[in-house]
Amino acid sequence: MIRKILSFAVLALVALLVFKIALGLLGVLIGLTVSVLVLAAMGYTFYLILRVFSPSTAARVREMIRGTPATP
Repeated sequence: MIRKILSFAVLALVALLVFKIALGLLGVLIGLTVSVLVLAAMGYTFYLILRVFSPSTAARVREMIRGTPATP
C-alpha cells in the first residue's frame, strides 16, 4: 500500500515537472509573438507618419523593403 502511494506521489511530481516545463515554453513563445507584433505595429506607425509628412521618402522606404526587380 505504501508502495502504491509512493509511486503515485512520484508520478504526480513528474507530471508537475513536465507541466511546468511545457507552460514555460508556451510562455516564451507567447512572449516572442507579442514582441514581434509590437515591433511590427511600431514600424507600421512609423511608416504611416512618414507617409503623411514625406510621401517621397515613404515611397523610397517601400521600394527598399519590397525590392525592385533588376533591370537588364
